[in-house]
Amino acid sequence: MPLLTRPIALLSTAFLFASIAWADCECGYTVNGTLYTDLLETDFLHTNKINESGWMTQVYTVERDTARGPFGKDAAAKQVTTNPLKSRYDWAGDGIDGGDAGLQLIVSNPGKGGMIPMGEMATNRSDMQYGSFRAAIKLTGQKGTCGAFFWYLNNSHEIDMEFLSSQFNETSHPVNLVLQSEESVKAGYDAGNTNAFDTHHLPFDPSEGFNEYRFDWFEDRVEFYANGVFLKSMSGEGVPKEPGHLMLSQWSNGDPKWSGGPPKQDAVMTVSYVKGYFNSSDTQRQGDWEKRCKDINAPNATCEVPEITGPPQTNASARTFFFSQQQNMTVNQTVSGGNPNTIESGAWSIHASIQNISTAVLLSSLVLFMNWCS
Repeated sequence: MPLLTRPIALLSTAFLFASIAWADCECGYTVNGTLYTDLLETDFLHTNKINESGWMTQVYTVERDTARGPFGKDAAAKQVTTNPLKSRYDWAGDGIDGGDAGLQLIVSNPGKGGMIPMGEMATNRSDMQYGSFRAAIKLTGQKGTCGAFFWYLNNSHEIDMEFLSSQFNETSHPVNLVLQSEESVKAGYDAGNTNAFDTHHLPFDPSEGFNEYRFDWFEDRVEFYANGVFLKSMSGEGVPKEPGHLMLSQWSNGDPKWSGGPPKQDAVMTVSYVKGYFNSSDTQRQGDWEKRCKDINAPNATCEVPEITGPPQTNASARTFFFSQQQNMTVNQTVSGGNPNTIESGAWSIHASIQNISTAVLLSSLVLFMNWCS
């Protein structure tokens, strides 16, 4: 090899390793062209560990005087259960305890008591600021509950998809789309008279099977979807600007104008998965992204989030895509588990090994080049 060619070849190798993406998706995930740096993915069909993968059961009470209904609310750990599928290779069917597989949030009849037992979950992370969030849920057929998938900071900063089982009948299956704001708080926590409330009638019965409910939160608007179909866009002062966390809830306070109830028997809302692709308000997470995102334009540095085209109800359609169940696609993500087949830890090890090897090649090439020139 000519004297000049050998060091140039070594330098070319060094710069090649310096510019490639060390792992797929290291710069984030895109939804309709919008880039999000972080993800949360939880597959509730294949786990019996509730308070892992970034979720925690909510335990609290709200007395009748402040629950805004004739009953109080009793959020209890026993009202949240897991019922994974019998086989780790299935994606639909009965759970190990019978009935629908997934995370179950239960509202019970209070009997002679004044507090209605309810189930609720929240993410550990509260740094979610703008993103695309979706959950596959089967609502209860028992009258008298409010099932909800929502983002929450406080009572005046909230993005809700709420289902009132008392509204379901043979011809009507609505979802209530709500942005709770300062305006709605002043109106007695009633967003109905604001421009941030809409009752959208769905072309299917939410209590007959799993369907994906989704909201995309931007700085200037929130867009709502069901099974990938656009429902409504809301804008204005009700759009939150601060970070918060995701929540899943089913509750009742007996209010005849909203939740109704309480239900006569246990009402079960089942969740098969939750997926969130979002930006973090946490400075450490932002710094982690800057370190791992070497070149946003590198091949596979960003990954497009696949969209569903129908309800996730059969073995085929319910097997939706999880980045966290792929190899080397969730590097340095803090929340991306829930499935026993997940290789998140392996993905990090693979990434680290490749990066260490590549860094060694880079340093060796530079050393050889300096020795050659000396």
